[in-house]
Amino acid sequence: MSSSISFDRPEPVSRTFEKTHIHTSPYGGAVDFSALDAWRANNASIDPISLADLLRNAFVYPPHTIYRDVKNVATGFALQRGLDDELRFHFAYQSSSAPARPEPHTVSDEALLRTYHQLLTQAVQRSTIDIKIPWLLQSGGKDSTSLAIAIADARPDTTCVTYLGGKEENEVESARFVAKQLGLRHEVMVCDPARAYDRYLAMVPRIPLLTADFATLSYADLATEIGHYQGDGIIDALGVDPYFGVPLHVKQHLLGLLAVGARVPNALLRYPLIRRSFKLCFALGTLQMNAFERHFPGSRFSDDEVDQLLGLRVSEHSRKRMETFKDDVQAAESAEAVLRMVLVVLEAAGFAKGMYTAKAAGLRLAYPYCDWQLCEWIFNSVPDDRLIGPGGENKVLMRRYIAQHFQQLPYVSSKGSFRFDVQGLATQRFDHVHALALQARALLPGAPKWLEDHRHCLGNKFFASKFYLLAVTLPWLLHRLGSHGDAEQPSSVD
Repeated sequence: MSSSISFDRPEPVSRTFEKTHIHTSPYGGAVDFSALDAWRANNASIDPISLADLLRNAFVYPPHTIYRDVKNVATGFALQRGLDDELRFHFAYQSSSAPARPEPHTVSDEALLRTYHQLLTQAVQRSTIDIKIPWLLQSGGKDSTSLAIAIADARPDTTCVTYLGGKEENEVESARFVAKQLGLRHEVMVCDPARAYDRYLAMVPRIPLLTADFATLSYADLATEIGHYQGDGIIDALGVDPYFGVPLHVKQHLLGLLAVGARVPNALLRYPLIRRSFKLCFALGTLQMNAFERHFPGSRFSDDEVDQLLGLRVSEHSRKRMETFKDDVQAAESAEAVLRMVLVVLEAAGFAKGMYTAKAAGLRLAYPYCDWQLCEWIFNSVPDDRLIGPGGENKVLMRRYIAQHFQQLPYVSSKGSFRFDVQGLATQRFDHVHALALQARALLPGAPKWLEDHRHCLGNKFFASKFYLLAVTLPWLLHRLGSHGDAEQPSSVD
């Protein structure tokens, strides 16, 4: 096994120059949030640029957090001593950085699949060693199916759970079939937006930091349910994409071309013929982004909307935070290399929703795909044609691993699960979120008006997604500030 590139194993928490650094890379083991247990938020501690990040992109750009003086040492970041404690980003796991991988003809599928199963099984064992009653978040897709195969050997006491968030994104059939064939218990949980939101509100006082990832409420719903069944840990199938690679498909390329940073009048999207069409709204929203941001999932607030919501000209400062990744983006040798970096940046959303809600629910969290031995082997020892195949077929080795056990699964034709019914949330909880917006006028003075202006648009997922961002963000902010409408305005942008 090559070890030319290895993972840093930082201390879980560090304090320098009166800043608190939380090391959140899932490749470094369990995250220690204890430094925030006694944290007392106040008006000056909330970073308005980070709040703009959340509204523009659904997460805070690392290495920042919602707090001015708490920094997120995520994957790819390292502290630069002697430089005013500056955090620098560099993601080393690019194909151009890999040592010479084996030529395709020099290693057999049989040998690769045997090693893959061995390493994945060991990763499951290591990552769940402190979990007595594990639950696997099983979407029914490739990653969770591959993981379920290893779990059947390593932790057959695991319960699989599939979360159905919308009719158009249904992989329950695939997930149930996989679990049954492997002898694993399987449960299905159907999204009830009101129940999930109420569970999130109950969790808010214990959530250490803020993210608005579009599966945050799904995760809060699931974590609460798992706790009700005496589960004490969650197995999540995140973390393997940067090592297998992520081919750029035609749709993503076209969206990148459409993302030109244009300014579109907000009122235009409320015209009757436009506001009823998700595709038209999505296209107009994409025009206002840049190509890097368009890789981030979901429909979010435009720069103009963010400035109006905050009552500050802050969106341009949020956009400048992308310069942290500029050197790596400019050095990238392909669009696929840029996508690897996008996935690492998105850890601040994808992993955060699990880390924050699991902490609040008192559950342990396992990411077997983030096991460093497994990742090193995939990156260094798997031939290129078993990572990405002809025509941009992704995760070739994983597909062949699954094919050893199953022929064709339903996920091939329908992707999804673990999403959230944002339209249902808007229908069932509009009045509550509007009341929160009125309480938070000092923080987001434009939020009540945005909700009032768009109430008739929330049947469209484009607008309902923006409602979701406010629904997740407002209660956390209000609780941290102990605010009932009397909080001061966030201080101006530095």
